[in-house]
Amino acid sequence: MNDSFDASLVARYGESAPRYTSYPPATQFHGQFGPDDLGRTLAARPADRPWSLYVHVPFCESVCYYCACNKTITKHHDRAGPYVARVARELALLSPWLGARPPLDQLHWGGGTPTFLSHDEMRALMCAIAERFALRADDGGEYSIEIDPRHASDATLALLRSIGFNRLSLGVQDFDPAVQLAINREQSFALVRHVAQTARSLGFRSLSVDLIYGLPRQTRDSFARTVDRLLEIAPDRVSLFNYAHLPERFKPQRRINAAEIPDGLTKIAILSGTAEALAGAGYVYIGLDHFAKAGDELAQAQRDRTLARNFQGYSTRGHLDVLGVGASAVSRIGAIYSQNAWDLKEYEALIDQGTLPVRRGFELSADDELRREVINDLLCHMQCDVAAVEARYGLRFATYFASELARLEPFIHDGLVEMDSRRITVTARGQMLVRAVCAVFDRYLLIADRRRFSRVV
Repeated sequence: MNDSFDASLVARYGESAPRYTSYPPATQFHGQFGPDDLGRTLAARPADRPWSLYVHVPFCESVCYYCACNKTITKHHDRAGPYVARVARELALLSPWLGARPPLDQLHWGGGTPTFLSHDEMRALMCAIAERFALRADDGGEYSIEIDPRHASDATLALLRSIGFNRLSLGVQDFDPAVQLAINREQSFALVRHVAQTARSLGFRSLSVDLIYGLPRQTRDSFARTVDRLLEIAPDRVSLFNYAHLPERFKPQRRINAAEIPDGLTKIAILSGTAEALAGAGYVYIGLDHFAKAGDELAQAQRDRTLARNFQGYSTRGHLDVLGVGASAVSRIGAIYSQNAWDLKEYEALIDQGTLPVRRGFELSADDELRREVINDLLCHMQCDVAAVEARYGLRFATYFASELARLEPFIHDGLVEMDSRRITVTARGQMLVRAVCAVFDRYLLIADRRRFSRVV
């Protein structure tokens, strides 16, 4: 990754596009997909195949103005216990298709703020999972959790490690006090550093930190100071997200003063400067918005070509089917996506009725699966092996994708992509714009409202 392209390229290719945590994007999920479709898919799956499990915990004590996640803002912690019980009930409803405790190789609790749960509730939730899945006893699974440093005491971190978590993801976004005030997320550098140091002393294998560029009051210099402080913490992974200001869709964003959001050129400077600083500190560019130390499993998965995209971003174990439980959680199993009810009250009511809370989903066609593979390869490896795709799907790539390759010509002309008869390669110059390259192969984007997606840069 480098910053050797000018603003005109961003203007030309930086329009809105999906982040491709799924293909087709979740905007294509529909309500004709329901519990029976998920059950049919689960019934056809070998029962002893390992799983990746995602658990959504929607609760937060306060609202971060930039947030576009599915969350419930409340200080009433007594709401968490009944929710944990319902997630356990959802796992019980799924158990006839899961078989006798299949292996669980990957686990992620997201939100919301999973550390909103009490220690007893965390134990209860992990016990409910262990009742339905065989957890790795050798600490060899990838078991991660998102935490808010403001709600992660030393005792909480010790509890998380004791029940099996070995990876932490810290939400930081920015260390600058003025930016924190503008987004309603105030937390000191000293606090975050303490959480990171405590986690390492407890034996967590990997620490990830999330940053966001494009937030109100950010400047290139202020964000450079944030990155300097980040490097003092030296996380194993860094996620550098582009803030998407969509106040018409996400009400908390209406509290952000749009006049304070940095302009496009400033955002490009922040992104380029951060990428350069991370590279200078020994981080490998994984793709899109992720960086990792060379020895981290994420970088290793990229070298092994086992890296994949899912709803948590880049995944080290892309071969695993993902089962999502909790409100709004998404499953990806073979050729289907299934999403639970988004609204918390609706999710709770369906569980109380003894019904799987599936509200929408999508079953991929052969064409969808082909395009998903092409897009995944470009996002994860900056390259598509044309010859391999032709052999796997029994087609001539140049014929099947004739119109797409024609739309790719400007990218080639501008040095963002290189192509021959055997492969398509995103160049170092084009890596910041890889979402735009992937969008060329997205047949749904031709008819989609691009305003529903964030800008590429």
